[in-house]
Amino acid sequence: MTAHLPVLQVLVPLVCAPFCVLLRSRTAAWLLFLFAALASLTCAVLLAVRVGGDGAQRYEMGGWPAPAGIEFVVGAFNTPVLLVVSAVAVVVAVYSRRSVTSEVDARRVPLLYTCLCLTLAGLLGLTVTGDVFNAFVFLEISSLSTYALVAMGRHRRALLASFRYLVIGTVGATFLLIGIGLAYAVTGTLNMSDLARRVADLGDDGGGNRALYAAVVFVFVGLAVKIAVFPLHAWLPGAYAQAPSAIGAFLSATSTKVAIYVFCRFAFTVFGTTLVFGTMPIDRIGLALACLAMVAGSAVACFQTDLKYLLAWSSIAQIGYILAGISLATTAGVSAGYLHVINHAVLKAALFCAAGLLVLRLGSARFTALAGLGRRMPWTFAAVVIAGLGLVGVPPTAGFASKWALLTALVDQGQWAVVAAVLASSLLAMVYIGRIVEVAWFREPAEPGTGPTASKAPASMVAAIWVLVLASVYFGLDATWPAGLADAAADALLANGGE
Repeated sequence: MTAHLPVLQVLVPLVCAPFCVLLRSRTAAWLLFLFAALASLTCAVLLAVRVGGDGAQRYEMGGWPAPAGIEFVVGAFNTPVLLVVSAVAVVVAVYSRRSVTSEVDARRVPLLYTCLCLTLAGLLGLTVTGDVFNAFVFLEISSLSTYALVAMGRHRRALLASFRYLVIGTVGATFLLIGIGLAYAVTGTLNMSDLARRVADLGDDGGGNRALYAAVVFVFVGLAVKIAVFPLHAWLPGAYAQAPSAIGAFLSATSTKVAIYVFCRFAFTVFGTTLVFGTMPIDRIGLALACLAMVAGSAVACFQTDLKYLLAWSSIAQIGYILAGISLATTAGVSAGYLHVINHAVLKAALFCAAGLLVLRLGSARFTALAGLGRRMPWTFAAVVIAGLGLVGVPPTAGFASKWALLTALVDQGQWAVVAAVLASSLLAMVYIGRIVEVAWFREPAEPGTGPTASKAPASMVAAIWVLVLASVYFGLDATWPAGLADAAADALLANGGE
């Protein structure tokens, strides 16, 4: 049974998906998604243990060996992503029990959990696949179900956000597919390991093959759209803010993180660092875009009047931190990027869950509705402040650990302009988190009747939020485990070709 773990963690949510809608029961659909998430997390933990002891785990679909057959690969390079996606799915499953019923029409709840199962399966499949075309297939499975999830938001604006996400996401997927097609035309293979060998055979600079250069450009532009790299970010604020709160929490913690992993997989283990960061200026472009994302995302967040939109724009800035580390193409830089993937997933999931709790009790996450509620909802707003300080990078939160690692890697490479952008973005983060504190504790409620209603909160939702918050504090006090995962991932990507 353990030999089938790589495929089981994808297969379980995929099989659960149709039953969620066929059973037509909200409770049954929720239980199926919870089971799928727990099963995926169990598989991820067992795989992490096996990878730590025996190295990369390979699974050949139907017994057909690669490169002719489809291969799943789990190694140190993708174990952190599997753990993040599946762990967040479990927390969101617990949180969504009350959240979804208040924000989504009862008839659509089974369909929502069907789409969540498909999204989970797509993200996990995208993470473990060893085939570039199947990476595109799993990307589309997760994307199409995500478009539907965003459209289930409580306001009509969710439909517009979903449509914008669909159009921009389709453009990104098309670019990725064209890039994969060009890579296949040059090498004659779709298996990642085999493709990497054939690209290496062409020479350090790809043999001057212009079709290969075009493939690199198309792949990375397509992935930049999926990652929401500034200025290709237009889909993200509306999608995160208008989606049902549980969906916003799940997507903010997982979707762009998986796309970042795929970026790393193509850059370091498929096309190779010499071609991508030497012959082609992907590193310099990445650092420039990272600086823009960090400053612009945080600056725009300072002017938002809705907590969800503030958090969405903050995500654009946080993506900039991760991109900066990866674009250094050094072990320290990639490790810092991976560490921030883990830490930001925990922090942003906690913040979006807290925003969802406010929507449940108040019907809105606008600052006018939050005025003076810090004293009436102390546990919720304490969680918001602690997680918010993590975004700023204040010790002892998890955000401090990853930002410190990133700054150290940048200083080692003499990237002082990027260091300045990180510090400027952190100062701006202090401003927008300070606005939340000012509104919650130092502003009088606009409506006298708001307080008593807001004082009640479902225990399951509060518990889910605090599990994430306490995890972020623990990772800040003792970063040994996440830093170890990040270091192993960076070593695998850079030193061992990802295997």
